[in-house]
Amino acid sequence: MAVAENLEKILKDIEPYNPTIIAVTKYYDENRMIEAFQAGLRNFAESKAIEAVEKINNIDDTTKSQSVYHFIGHLQTNKVKYVVGNFEYIHSVDNLKLAQCIDQEANKKGIKQKILIQVNNALEPQKFGIAPCELENLINEIKKLKSLELVGLMNIAPLVDDWKTIEKLFCDMKHLQESYQLKELSMGMSHDYKIAVECGATMIRLGRILFEK
Repeated sequence: MAVAENLEKILKDIEPYNPTIIAVTKYYDENRMIEAFQAGLRNFAESKAIEAVEKINNIDDTTKSQSVYHFIGHLQTNKVKYVVGNFEYIHSVDNLKLAQCIDQEANKKGIKQKILIQVNNALEPQKFGIAPCELENLINEIKKLKSLELVGLMNIAPLVDDWKTIEKLFCDMKHLQESYQLKELSMGMSHDYKIAVECGATMIRLGRILFEK
């Protein structure tokens, strides 16, 4: 099914909410990205730094220049140089060392890098992200870094069908976002985006549901 048809269904699902739809293109090639662009999407997410930059550089100038790129994968410090400046948003900052590395690279490139802090509020040991109890300290330290702009929080909910648990985790994230007066809340993927928008997500990250079916 074409991206345009899938997008039309998704837009109906999320009325009257108006989150930014981020097309997760990490498993799809440049042609699918261009198809999504032609369907009206302007925000794209990748999770592998070097491969993503190569893909972005291979698309046509119109799509490239008019799109906003989000890095959503776990970011190692040795890959920061590829991400800073090529991605407007980095969603996956979860420790001070990484934040400092991004800040140094952004300063070197003369830009202000927008970041979100990844919060693992389900406390899943196999996932990255900071525990909620450590969030305040990290935010205070990040605010000292001159080349970073902290715009919001991100989380990845457990892949389960227990919707009450998912809803509580998303609502807790909304509370944290409001507590720290942050603009963006990146949460919700193909299986749980409807709950995410109801709980206050400002950004939803959609891959399979946009590109497949």
